Amino acid sequence: MAEIVELLASPLRRYQGRPGDGPAPAPPGELVGSVRIREGLGIVGDRYFGGKAHLDASVTVIARESLPPGAGLAQVRRNILLAGVEVDGLVGSVLSLDSGDGPVRLRVNRAANPCAWMDAVIGPGAWRALRGRGGVRCTPLDDGVLRVGPVRVVVTDS
Repeated sequence: MAEIVELLASPLRRYQGRPGDGPAPAPPGELVGSVRIREGLGIVGDRYFGGKAHLDASVTVIARESLPPGAGLAQVRRNILLAGVEVDGLVGSVLSLDSGDGPVRLRVNRAANPCAWMDAVIGPGAWRALRGRGGVRCTPLDDGVLRVGPVRVVVTDS
């Protein structure tokens, strides 16, 4: 069974500058139990919500199975951590997630490639280990709510 393991809605970018300088402090409450998604805009309260440069990538999804032990959304800075769903092969598809409040469809536009920060925040070698497994960048096609817990997943052609 598929599951939403974690959700992240952060108003701040933490990874700016050089990885050797370390990330900015995490704002309180960025890992949440539910998120509100707006069609074409992203996750309410997230740093990329409604940003013109990020409209095709306003929601990011990664598979728990892609992460090294102990790593989560606070490190990889994706919005949705799914278990039981291989998301990296879904580019060009529509991913529908329903955690109990109705389906939220996400158009999967492109890969979310990892950056050198992964070695600094997860550990040496994490950047290479996440290549091709860094998740996907999506555009929300519906308004809705997603919650941590079991999720019904449907994948269709876009």
